[in-house]
Amino acid sequence: MLLTRRSRGFAALSFVCFAACLTAGLAAQAFPDEARAARAFQEARREGPPALRAFLYPMPKGADLHVHLGGAVYAETWIREAVEDGVCVSSTQLRLDDDHHAPDCPAGESPASAVPADQHLYDELIDAFSMRSFVPVTGDSGHDHFFDTFGRFGDDKRHTGDWIDEVASRAAAQNEQYLELMQTPPFGGVRVLADRIGWNPDLSQFRNRLLASSEFRDGVESARHYFTSALQRRNEVEHCGEPDAASACGVTVRFLYQVLRGYPPQQVFAQTLLGFEVASADPDVVGINFVMPEDGYISMRDYALQMHMLDYLHSQYPRVHISLHAGELAPGMVPPQGLTFHIRSAVEQGHAERIGHGVDVMYEDRPWQLLKEMADRHVMVEINLTSNDVILNIKGDEHPFMLYRRMGVPVALSTDDEGVSRIDLTHEYVRAADTYPLSYHDLKLMVRTSIEHSFLSGPSLWERTTPEKLDPPVAACRGQVGEAEPSGACARLVNSSQKAQQEWELERRFHAFESSF
Repeated sequence: MLLTRRSRGFAALSFVCFAACLTAGLAAQAFPDEARAARAFQEARREGPPALRAFLYPMPKGADLHVHLGGAVYAETWIREAVEDGVCVSSTQLRLDDDHHAPDCPAGESPASAVPADQHLYDELIDAFSMRSFVPVTGDSGHDHFFDTFGRFGDDKRHTGDWIDEVASRAAAQNEQYLELMQTPPFGGVRVLADRIGWNPDLSQFRNRLLASSEFRDGVESARHYFTSALQRRNEVEHCGEPDAASACGVTVRFLYQVLRGYPPQQVFAQTLLGFEVASADPDVVGINFVMPEDGYISMRDYALQMHMLDYLHSQYPRVHISLHAGELAPGMVPPQGLTFHIRSAVEQGHAERIGHGVDVMYEDRPWQLLKEMADRHVMVEINLTSNDVILNIKGDEHPFMLYRRMGVPVALSTDDEGVSRIDLTHEYVRAADTYPLSYHDLKLMVRTSIEHSFLSGPSLWERTTPEKLDPPVAACRGQVGEAEPSGACARLVNSSQKAQQEWELERRFHAFESSF
């Protein structure tokens, strides 16, 4: 009998489903605790999102790898800090004015201390600083409102340590254990230096001139001090290492140096070089990422040039990890040609080990070949479902989330800007489970993937396969995963690897969670 392409697809899918069900049945016999947790998850799915949240909130979630620190802070925090700092606020533009302080507020502005007493203004500021209550209208899309929020609440970096505490505390409450926070340290001196030298397309010469400057070296040390001070402040607030330490101390925090790609080429290159230098010298900075709207004029105009910069700098700093925003685009946002190459260029020329968003992947040239290449290279995609909905209006079946999974591309859920979106990581798991036909094992694989593709140092607890299954563990640790402590050769592996330590802890948490059913 001849099969149509569609019927062949259904036949293949049926075989996959049969194999998955058989595997699940065998797993249920071998791991009864996991089977009970899987049944509880299915029951929660039948009951709807509130029940799903109750199930998923305490479930171990591993890592959130795509977090902009400024965007993760809730609007209420920005207002509270503005009151504490005595800054001024514009009630007409609905923004904080970090350059002016009470009582010397310019005309049309008032002290932030007056905001809590004015409920209407307080609500307006929260709406302006986030997606709360937002309804798209002509001339004000979700995309525009989302990115406009950052200019409204500013980026006064004095409170970075407190922001880390807020995000880590929220993560700890949801049984997360690791965060990679994207953040841009002050770099004004390096920006001035880059402008003074001027753009030079000979990247080797440009790099040498920057590195030879004392201002650039000062910029590296300033950035390192910024990250160190922020973590010290976080530890003070949470009383880490003390008898009354907060649970947030159990969340490991690392940074990705956040490069602002919407600037002129000389500034982008200087800032990227700064990021590579800082990541090479500071163990708390585990990689770099490019940010700002991908559809921006300079972002589009210079995309190929910026990938060329990364290609060169990767050759000079091959040990520095790279994650890149790519494919955060939707049809109509840019001319059709602009949708055809960003993800591929990020992977092949930008040396991205992870892709943030990747929404327009099926509009790329030769998309199926690209998906296979990403699966073969183990390039992970950081999936941000709510962000992609409110910014790009892409959701449900329009999102390539399930295509990535079907093609064996590693994926993990992340929040992007949980403060602006008014969400948390549990919300993203609820959304995924309520929207797509995911099993408990599927969720568990994504959680494991989040730690597996972190930029922590050291070998993995899992054998590397294509496609990634993250099971079984490496030979040295078989039969031990889930126990309180490793022993023998497994202990030597775990103790030598930051990544394996986090993976071991994740499995311990899963064992505790699943044993509760």
